[in-house]
Amino acid sequence: MQVLGEQLGEVTQSADPRSRRKLKNVTFEYEPDHTAVHDMAGDAGYSLASNWFTQLLAQLAVANSITKSQLCVFLYVAGGQQRGTGIARYTQQEITDGLNELAAKKGGKRITRSTVNRAIKALVGYKWVEQLGNGVIQLNVRLWFHGNSNAQHAVLEQLAVQHDRDPEAFPHAIGPDVHQEELDLDFTRNSHYGTGRRTG
Repeated sequence: MQVLGEQLGEVTQSADPRSRRKLKNVTFEYEPDHTAVHDMAGDAGYSLASNWFTQLLAQLAVANSITKSQLCVFLYVAGGQQRGTGIARYTQQEITDGLNELAAKKGGKRITRSTVNRAIKALVGYKWVEQLGNGVIQLNVRLWFHGNSNAQHAVLEQLAVQHDRDPEAFPHAIGPDVHQEELDLDFTRNSHYGTGRRTG
């Protein structure tokens, strides 16, 4: 706007005061740019998540390689991180109460604080989060981040320094190892021959 004002001033001024003209009206027309702003549900803003990790979450859940409690605790904490930091400020009791909010209204099953405690310990082991102190949780910003790329790189550099740039330390070497719980029921073998096997 400043540049536009300067240019308009140059147009209306002249070396000869008798030929100066007064600018009476300027009209601006705006066209909405629907690609510039995200339209997200709710009033909590949005975060950026790794597409690979988002699919991994679903795969781990189907393979029973993470528990429902671990998944719920991670998603709740990830959704509550402070912009540009990757840090969520929740005590375990606050996580418990937050997860139970809808269940309390509907009289449904609730998660316990001890279950939340176990889930956080597992998530730390997976390197999805890191506990920085009482009520302070550092999200793995390579998996889920609320902020722009410059802020993310700044957080990653800070984490690298804190962990002596160890390539196996947080936030790298992401777990858990996938294991599929399954029953091997082979109905193609004839049980009369004693060669069939049953596990589980």
